[in-house]
Parts: sequence; C-alpha cells; structure tokens
Amino acid sequence: MKRKKAEGAKTQSTSLVRASISFPPDLYETLEAIAKQKKVSLAWVVRDAAERYVAAQTADGETVQRSGRLRRR
Repeated sequence: MKRKKAEGAKTQSTSLVRASISFPPDLYETLEAIAKQKKVSLAWVVRDAAERYVAAQTADGETVQRSGRLRRR
C-alpha cells in the first residue's frame, strides 16, 4: 500500500530488519482482510500483532534476551 509523504515530514532514522515469513493460506487471507478493513499494509498488521504478543509475554514475567529468545524469570 503506497502512502504519500507529508511535505516537510522528517524521515525516520530507525533501522529496520527485513524478515520473510510464511503463513498458512487461511491465516494469510485473514491478515489481508484485516489490513484492508483497517486501510493499512499487511506488514503493519503483522508488526502490530508481534508487538502485542511480545508485550503480553513480557507482562507474564518473561524477558527478551539479546538473542531474541524468550526466557522465563
């Protein structure tokens, strides 16, 4: 989904990591439908879901190590 940049808007200096993820077809279709309904990209929906998952995991007493793996305290 293409978006126009606002005139005078600053570009984000945050570096991102690109990932390739495979989904079962039914889950992919559901994610696409959610993105269409919210008028956002599929990537936005996946990032939002991942952020919510991580927040829920850390709220349950888990910490994220530098390796990216979750470890229970």
